[in-house]
Amino acid sequence: MNIAAIQQTLREFADERDWDQFHSPKNLAIALSVEAAELLEHFQWLKDDESRRLSEKPDDYRAVREEIADVLIYLLRLADQMGVDLEEAVHEKMRKNAEKYPVELAKGNAVKYNRREQ
Repeated sequence: MNIAAIQQTLREFADERDWDQFHSPKNLAIALSVEAAELLEHFQWLKDDESRRLSEKPDDYRAVREEIADVLIYLLRLADQMGVDLEEAVHEKMRKNAEKYPVELAKGNAVKYNRREQ
């Protein structure tokens, strides 16, 4: 995925519509949250195994795919507006996660690192 190219496409799309006036970081963060909630709605009452088989239902799968795209679009716009290098931010966060969740403590364990007994 070429993040910079996608962000450029999104920037041009917004520019053509004069939407930058609406795309403040605050508004984009809100829109991102709304789209994430719309994604979540598709899974709300499914059992775990049903959620794993959602691709077997073409209409539901298409709707989830579109919501995932919406989430990514708003995330990319937010990062662009904030000047966040997403690749760098992800690598940095993964380094921190590796320290917080060492394999020997975290493997197969869903308890958050700061809640487990030492």
